[in-house]
Amino acid sequence: MAVPGKVAAFRLPPLPTVGEIIKLFRLKAQKQLSQNFLLDLRLTDKIVRQAGELKNTHVCEVGPGPGGITRSILSAGVEELLLIEKDARFIPGLQMLSEAAPGKVCIVHGDILTYKMDKAFPKHLTKNWEDEPPDIHIIGNLPFSVSTPLIIKWLENVSKKDGPFIYGRTQMTLTFQKEVAERLTANPGAKQRSRLSIMSQHLCTVENCFVIPGQAFVPKPEVDVAVVHFTPLVQPKIQQPFELVEKVVQSVFQFRRKYCFRGIETLFPESGRLKRTEQLMMTANVDPTLRPFQLSMSHFRNLCNTYRKMCDEDPSLFVYNYREELRQKKKMRHYLKSTSQPEQTEEENGL
Repeated sequence: MAVPGKVAAFRLPPLPTVGEIIKLFRLKAQKQLSQNFLLDLRLTDKIVRQAGELKNTHVCEVGPGPGGITRSILSAGVEELLLIEKDARFIPGLQMLSEAAPGKVCIVHGDILTYKMDKAFPKHLTKNWEDEPPDIHIIGNLPFSVSTPLIIKWLENVSKKDGPFIYGRTQMTLTFQKEVAERLTANPGAKQRSRLSIMSQHLCTVENCFVIPGQAFVPKPEVDVAVVHFTPLVQPKIQQPFELVEKVVQSVFQFRRKYCFRGIETLFPESGRLKRTEQLMMTANVDPTLRPFQLSMSHFRNLCNTYRKMCDEDPSLFVYNYREELRQKKKMRHYLKSTSQPEQTEEENGL
């Protein structure tokens, strides 16, 4: 009997287990889609707990598959659950869960990389960016092939306050390969420090929650998996456009084992490259003999701010592409080689 004045906790009715669903609908993980199923509901509950208090919130689950994490989210008492699943084979099993939780589940057969998240939730949930995060969460056991491009896309959305972040500082709880999770959370000096470290940490508080051993998944992946929680910051640590920060960071880590000036050089055309590189590093107060993974967030902030000023003075700098310059050089060398055959003598012509 429910306690007077309290809303009874939501409970799913008896259902086939996730393993039985897989057998019932003859589901097999597809290697080309990097699919791995998590059947242990104790682990799915643990993943969902990392998202925080979900009672009466709105949740979007990415790639629910056979619905293990979906069950844990529904059991947490959410107001509404949006499921975005690309693989049509999983839709019937998810519809079974939807029928077990009337009015709570919306299933979208689509690709999360192209789905318009800015219309995914009711407008009344929107909060000011400076306020506490809205009652909206994104949760997902991401396929390895999608995880990095997807988090980069969402970090760009955070920077521009659009997509799922049009509602405010929407929190995310996602799975990654353990190695990728270590890059996302790596500190200066750590060997795992990379482009992902800077791009994520300058926009979000990033927490590596716990590691799930590969053997917990079906089929077993060759690597372990980590659960990572993201909360967008009120103020980014580098207050420059996403594209500019990404260009600087990508350039720095282009030669991660060399001194950082080697990567920074690639921001500038060959003509005047050395002089401009020295100017940038001197103004930004960055030691050119540091390795990329040794640079702190303040180093990257100074580099981005100084590079922005240089681009304002010479707008052609920002559109300059080092790799394109290399391609054009290679093309020109090939052309010159093909047109520089020695001319034949009259005797050779006669022969």
